[in-house]
Amino acid sequence: MHELSLCRSIAGIARRAVADRKVRTINLDIGELRQVVPETLAHCWQLVAVGTALAGSRLEVNRIPAVVRCLECATDTTLSGLPILRCASCQATTVEIVSGEEFTVTSIDVEV
Repeated sequence: MHELSLCRSIAGIARRAVADRKVRTINLDIGELRQVVPETLAHCWQLVAVGTALAGSRLEVNRIPAVVRCLECATDTTLSGLPILRCASCQATTVEIVSGEEFTVTSIDVEV
């Protein structure tokens, strides 16, 4: 369950960013290729946040689709289901990942 270690890292980022202010929401961009289960992440967040200024806060996850660009025909393909790194247009396997590997804290909402 790597979600627990991810939550610990997010908590560290949040604590450094907000000092002693109470956090409401932490907004994240998480790429589909990161293999993060949002429900597990939310559960682990509650475990990490208990007894801290983060208690009662929630994670808001924006899922970023996995997209590959074909190096043969320059077509962008959004992957769905099991990630098969192949161009949907010409079926070439020489592709580069355009998006889907993100894991970014985009903003932190705090109480005034």
